[in-house]
Amino acid sequence: MSRAPRWAWVPAATAPVALIGGWTLAARLQDGFDSRRETISALAGLGMPHRVVMTTGLALLGAAHLGTAAALSPARPAGRLVLATGGAATVLVAAYPLREGGGPPEHAVAAGVAFTALAVWPALAARRGGPLRPVPAAVATAGLLGLVGWFAAELSAGTDRVGLAERAAAGAQALWPLAAVALARRVEEP
Repeated sequence: MSRAPRWAWVPAATAPVALIGGWTLAARLQDGFDSRRETISALAGLGMPHRVVMTTGLALLGAAHLGTAAALSPARPAGRLVLATGGAATVLVAAYPLREGGGPPEHAVAAGVAFTALAVWPALAARRGGPLRPVPAAVATAGLLGLVGWFAAELSAGTDRVGLAERAAAGAQALWPLAAVALARRVEEP
């Protein structure tokens, strides 16, 4: 079993920096923005001053997932394809920003695809005897799906914790590819 190339660290480490750094900086630049209540997409929404910060963060996050999917050679192809799908959908989230009052529908579809793909890819990437083992990958997928479910419940109920739930889900999804690369780099060469 080959291991992931050394350059895999670059996109895998870029993902959490782009997302978490993006939402932190964008929220600080917005007067009165409440990250616990407001979504990440709201930071990149049309009409927001400094929206370019979060838009750039989302685009970089998506590109980083695409790069990680390309580099993660020890993973099963299905998992890599789903990770790449999540990355492409994240780029579309950035391309279709929220407007005042919601929409466009493309934003919601892209976000739904991204959250789903980025939650299930670990289980699809697992390989018996490889660095990405089935049981830990299944546990990761269950945890990620649980966080996405929490976000979906908060969003549909319109609670004041929707931003917190989204950041927990998105942050975990941005960190898992980095963990996968760390595991895939530890494989011993024959």
